[in-house]
Amino acid sequence: MAMPDLLPSAPPANLAAKPADDDAPHDARRWTRRKDARPAELLAAALALFVERGYANTRLEDVAARAGVSKGTLYLYYANKEDLFKAVVRTGLVSPLLEAREVVAHFPGTAGELLGLVVHGWWARIGNTALSGIPKLIMAEARNFPEIARFYFEEVIQPGQATMAAVIQRGIDSGEFRPVNAMHAAHLLTAPFLLIGSWRTSMADASNTADPRFIDGPAVLDLHLDMLKRGLAPGAAPGAGVTAAHAPAARKGTVPNKPVLAATTAPKKAPPRTRRSKAKTASSTAGRTRKQPGLKTSKGKK
Repeated sequence: MAMPDLLPSAPPANLAAKPADDDAPHDARRWTRRKDARPAELLAAALALFVERGYANTRLEDVAARAGVSKGTLYLYYANKEDLFKAVVRTGLVSPLLEAREVVAHFPGTAGELLGLVVHGWWARIGNTALSGIPKLIMAEARNFPEIARFYFEEVIQPGQATMAAVIQRGIDSGEFRPVNAMHAAHLLTAPFLLIGSWRTSMADASNTADPRFIDGPAVLDLHLDMLKRGLAPGAAPGAGVTAAHAPAARKGTVPNKPVLAATTAPKKAPPRTRRSKAKTASSTAGRTRKQPGLKTSKGKK
């Protein structure tokens, strides 16, 4: 079965250069192409610097210099660093995510095939590029720049996880996958994305630090998919630690899954009494006896 391609067939419309007029002078055509390509050049330079230096240490003048333009030219397109960063994320991450959602909604094949398509599409569009360093940047600087973290969560993480969960739920509904919590499965599905992206943009890029082939992205993703599909197969039994919190929500008119209870622990035994504790108990009892009226003491007094 021919599966749709998640790779872009053309640059995004806002980055694509418009064809120059063939009748225009050569210098004018070159200037037109250069002007139309500037947003893409600025975004590419910004992405490289954001991943290399982080959000806080990236300066707009450095982005402009890497793109080969003046800082004033950069301000013609982006008002500040936050706007520039959001443009990088929306062009490089949000745009492919929207395309993936369309593929998921109209894919004619099985959930397993769709799962592989989405995962390998991520590798081709994001994982094997500098864009894979953006999640690490967000995690490192979220506390210092909460507005950036909030933007990333709302426009990338939430819709991305919802798309993955939709793929899992599709398999559950068709009987291809056993019933599980689709969102929890989506978190597991995307976990290697963070590992591979962090490795590529940190350890693997550090000179003389580690062999970049230590984590083979495509091979790891292939094995991850195989293990995930086997774990989601209808015949796979849930583990002993699965509880109602891990099970999918029961649908109306159906009997909810009975949770598998974890082994209970034996009640704790009281600690043995020592001589000191016995003496303390006897002293306390004697004290209570002396305070009671009408009782004789050891000397016979009332």
